[in-house]
Amino acid sequence: MSAPWSPTSWRGLPIQQQPEYPDQARLADVERTLAGYPPLVFAGEARELRRQFAEVTQGRAFLLQGGDCAESFFEFSAGKIRDTFKVLLQMAVVMTFAAGCPVVKVGRMAGQFAKPRSANDEVQDGVSLPAYRGDIVNGIDFTEGSRVPDPQRLIQAYNQSTATLNLLRAFAQGGFADLHQVHRWNLDFIANSALADRYHQLADRIDETLAFMRACGLDTAPQVKETNFFTAHEALLLNYEEAFVRRDSLTGDWYDCSAHMLWIGDRTRQPDGAHVEFLRGVNNPIGVKVGPSTTSEDLIRLIDTLNPENDPGRLNLIVRMGVGKVGDHLPRLIQTVEREGRQVLWSSDPMHGNTIKASSGYKTRDFASVLGEVKEFFGVHKAEGTYAGGIHIEMTGQNVTECIGGARPVTEDALSDRYHTHCDPRLNADQSLELAFMIAETLKGIRR
Repeated sequence: MSAPWSPTSWRGLPIQQQPEYPDQARLADVERTLAGYPPLVFAGEARELRRQFAEVTQGRAFLLQGGDCAESFFEFSAGKIRDTFKVLLQMAVVMTFAAGCPVVKVGRMAGQFAKPRSANDEVQDGVSLPAYRGDIVNGIDFTEGSRVPDPQRLIQAYNQSTATLNLLRAFAQGGFADLHQVHRWNLDFIANSALADRYHQLADRIDETLAFMRACGLDTAPQVKETNFFTAHEALLLNYEEAFVRRDSLTGDWYDCSAHMLWIGDRTRQPDGAHVEFLRGVNNPIGVKVGPSTTSEDLIRLIDTLNPENDPGRLNLIVRMGVGKVGDHLPRLIQTVEREGRQVLWSSDPMHGNTIKASSGYKTRDFASVLGEVKEFFGVHKAEGTYAGGIHIEMTGQNVTECIGGARPVTEDALSDRYHTHCDPRLNADQSLELAFMIAETLKGIRR
C-alpha cells in the first residue's frame, strides 16, 4: 500500500534541481498568492488528453509534442506563439494526411520556464555565479544581481502562461486551425524551399478532399474547423506546481492545473524523490524522461508508483538516449515492460542526447543525429513488435540557426547568424517539417 498522498507530501523528501531563495518569507507569500489565483487549465481538459493518450498507447494515434526549450520573458510575443503553433499544425497535418493517423498535439508552451542544470554554478573568466535556471527563477545576464533567485518571477511566469493559453485557445478554436486555411500556415522564410513545395502539394490534396466533402455536405464537422491543442511542461519547481493543485468538483480527484500534462526529467526521476511523490498523486497524464542510465528495475518501480492502475492513458515514457545508443538500451526496457504487462506510451526525445559543442563554441545539435535517433527508435519498436507512439522535440517557428544540418543546411559558421535560444538549441521550421515528413512516411509503412 502506498503512503497517503497530499499536495504537500513531497515536502521533506529528497529533491533535486531547486533554486536557493535567499528570502524564504517572501517566497511563502508568493506561493500563497499563486494558490489563490485561477487555474491555468481545467481538470476536464486533462482528462480528455488522458483519453487521447490511451488511443496513442493502443496504437490508434500518434503524439506530437514540441515547443521551446525554455520560454523567455523577453521574447514573449503573439507572433512567436502563432508561428510555433503554425509549425506544429503543419507537422500534424503532414502526419495525419500521409499516415491516416490522428495526431495528438501538445505544446511545450504556457509554463516551460524552468530548466534543470548539470552544475549549480557557472564560471566565466574565473568568476563563479549561480547557474541560470530559467526566467521563472533568475536572469540570464551574468551578473550577481541577475542570478539571485527571485520569487516574483513565479508570478510573472503565471501571467505570461495565462496570456499564452488564451491565445492558443483562440488559435485552436477560433478559425485559425481550420483545414481550409492549410495553405496559409506556411511561414514566409520557408516559402521557396523544396519542403515548402512538398507541403503545398499535400495541401492541394487536402483542398481536393475538402471540396469532395463539401459536395457531400460533410465539411461542416467541428474537426475540420478547429483542433484540440494541449500544453505541457517539466514539473521542476514543485512549490509552483503545488500552488495549482485543485480537487476536481466532478470526480473528487486531484489535478495539477498548471498544464494538461506534466513530466519528470531525467535528473529528477528518483523513485524515492520529491518529484515522483508529487506527480503520483495528480491525475493528469504524466511523462517520465528515460535515459541510458535507467535500469529495468527502476523503470518498473517508477511505472508502478506513477500508474498503479495500469491505465493506458496515464504514463508517457519519453526516451532520450542519443544517436547510436537506442539499440543498446531501449530493447531491454521494452522487453521488461512487455513481460510485466505494463501499459505505457513510448515517445522519442531525439534532442537531449544529441547536444554537442561546435568549434565556434556554440552549443548545437546535428539534425542528422536527431533524424538518426528517431529512426533507431522506430526500428527498435518494429523489432520488438511494439508501437512507437510519439515524438518530443524542442523547436520554434522562428527562423533560427541553432541546429546544424537539414534540407537547407545550417553550417557551424552560420550558427551565430540567428542563435536566439536562452538554453538549448531548437529545430527551426524547415528542420521540423523535414522531420514530420520522415515520421509520416515511417508511420505510413507501419500502418500498412
